[in-house]
Amino acid sequence: MRMASEQSLRFLVEKWLAPEPSVPVHVTEFSRTRLGGRRYVRVETSVGAGSRGLFFFRHDDGCWCVFPPTADSPALFEHSRAA
Repeated sequence: MRMASEQSLRFLVEKWLAPEPSVPVHVTEFSRTRLGGRRYVRVETSVGAGSRGLFFFRHDDGCWCVFPPTADSPALFEHSRAA
């Protein structure tokens, strides 16, 4: 079983984007999913010649993950097709 700190947004940003202490990290988007109204954020950091970012989704248990809750998956895919 994972500790709650291992599912915090800060922990996951550091794990997936591995920003260096001198490289700023920015929340570039935050809202709620259409289906279920669950929170999500997009976090971005600059690396080398570009930038990279990821979406993080808040699950019902309060943990953040890089994948949406199962019930929200179809809405996420519909949104990405329309964009």
